[in-house]
Amino acid sequence: MGHLVNLLQLQTTLFFSNSPTCSSIALKPHTFEYLKANVLTSKCKAFGGGEMDALPHLQALRKFPRKELVAKVVLVRFDSTLLLREQGEEHRFQPNALFTIKYLHQSGAKVVLVSDWSVKTNPRLFVAQSVAEFLSSLLEYKVVPVQCISQNVVSKREGFEKGDILLLENLSEFRGEVANCSKFSQALSSGVDIFVNDYFSRSHKILASTCGVARFCYANLAGFHFEESLSQLRRATESNTKPHVAIIGGGNLFDKAAALHSLTSRCDGLVFVGMMSFQIMHALGLPVPLNLVEHGVLKEALDIVQVAHIRNVQILYPKDFWCKNDHLPKQLEIFPAHRILDGWVPVDIGPASFVEMKSMLSRCKKVTWIGPVKFRTSNCTKGASELAQMLNQLSQSNCNITVVGNKACEAMVKESNSTFNFTMIKDASVVWEFLKGRKLPGVMALDRAYPFDIDWSDAYSDPAQPLVVDIGSGNGMFLLGMAKTRKDLNFLGLEINKKLVKCCLDSVHWRGIRNGYFIATNATSTFRSIISSYPGKLVLVSIQCPNPDFNEPDHRWSMLQRSLIEAVADLLTANGKVFLQSDIEAVSLRMKEQFQRYGKGKLTVVHEQSFAITNSGWLKDNPFGVRSDWEQHVLARGDPMYRLMLCKSTTTE
Repeated sequence: MGHLVNLLQLQTTLFFSNSPTCSSIALKPHTFEYLKANVLTSKCKAFGGGEMDALPHLQALRKFPRKELVAKVVLVRFDSTLLLREQGEEHRFQPNALFTIKYLHQSGAKVVLVSDWSVKTNPRLFVAQSVAEFLSSLLEYKVVPVQCISQNVVSKREGFEKGDILLLENLSEFRGEVANCSKFSQALSSGVDIFVNDYFSRSHKILASTCGVARFCYANLAGFHFEESLSQLRRATESNTKPHVAIIGGGNLFDKAAALHSLTSRCDGLVFVGMMSFQIMHALGLPVPLNLVEHGVLKEALDIVQVAHIRNVQILYPKDFWCKNDHLPKQLEIFPAHRILDGWVPVDIGPASFVEMKSMLSRCKKVTWIGPVKFRTSNCTKGASELAQMLNQLSQSNCNITVVGNKACEAMVKESNSTFNFTMIKDASVVWEFLKGRKLPGVMALDRAYPFDIDWSDAYSDPAQPLVVDIGSGNGMFLLGMAKTRKDLNFLGLEINKKLVKCCLDSVHWRGIRNGYFIATNATSTFRSIISSYPGKLVLVSIQCPNPDFNEPDHRWSMLQRSLIEAVADLLTANGKVFLQSDIEAVSLRMKEQFQRYGKGKLTVVHEQSFAITNSGWLKDNPFGVRSDWEQHVLARGDPMYRLMLCKSTTTE
């Protein structure tokens, strides 16, 4: 008889209903009373049931225009645990990490490398010079160490006279790294144009080299290794393959309770193979040695059991253990899970547990193993090896296997001929944090890319018509009015407020407009990826009345970042126009300065006689005859608008 939980002695229909190991367990009084009060009289809590929000789609180096990398200073945050491993220690992710650096250098970028390292990574590497020599042998380019952070001795651009690629100082020597110090981040990114993050294993941490520097670079991209690791995480947490079982190792249930709720809400079964198994057994009222019970986690464990019962999720914990006694150090004995004698301590999972586990997993289409098969005083790896062998066999029968954590991945590598049959994520901390529903700071710091392919023929009746884009389109009054008067053009509004976009799309539908469309997006990050796919020419871009934040002078016009202006300058057709206006003169001046600074010399202010100009050089009237709602409000109160038009030179095409 197995220890598969059927709570409250209720007969529930489980997805393993034909399993011979299904059985019922009578719960102890404290368990029954708790569940009676909390399960039968309340609905399932909000952490179960629905799919968690998708990970954001990032602007990846792979899709960034290669010509934009030429002569740019690119800071690459690399993972020292991948690139500085001792020779002979192969890692499946190392080729992608190397390719990021080689790709940038071959594209004409001036590459600056930065990371932290210690003797734990490679005992032979400690000083920057030895690290640079090691990287030179890997990359087949000359890597030279420079001191640009601590002593400000040499600028990053000047350093390239000494070698092909620069290596900055060891970040572990600077407190500003873990503190995400703004001044340290600014020093780190001084002279840098583009930041490329290839350090996924610490994306759950807020570091100066992964988050802080992104504030000071005009483009922040995911490297090849980072992009692949993010895809691995996305695939690992998808729940569209059933039946799906999570094998959960390790301990510290209190800290991981939110993540366990997430797994309970998306999986069909939970298998506990580490210290957390004792907390689940304790919550079910089974006898557990007190020294194995984690203090203060009973409520959390009971909550997990509660959600599992409501969702008919099967819970499996070890039936038996290999145990040792300090007084008999060479002797191992097998004990049933609920009858471990005093003086004996579990060191590994017993054979009967694996028989039961194999029966359960044999019916799965997806298995996620996260956390080590390890107990407090145990260095035994036999259980991990047996589990790895079992999953290796399952992978050959079309079962989707995901392995998370260093120990679990090491076991799979040892027991498998090819690790490419699995999804493997070395750092379990990233996955645990994501499963808790928390945003990953290292991911959120990077630029976004629009995640969908746009069917322009569905958006417009004639997608070949010239395109007008309004960035920050608001309630759409300007674009809707323009679409009504100019049927020969297509109009696109890019607005970050999803509710406003929904209202605008409803208006397009109700009015039968076939030359107007709106997209909910952050245009600062996604403008290039969206507009570059449009089949016609981009003839006009308008930015009207961006909201200034006078409390944050350094970030007052974050809408006009360098990456957006360069994308507009690149994608605009010859003689195409940029229309800028605001009711605050300082804002219009700032926009003008930014476009002239970052427009690559392609954009000049229009001084045509057809446009009436004020003494200060602003356009007197709106040249389109269609006003936004805010423009109407400003003029109605008798205040001026500060407008200007820029034109793309024909000689730049």
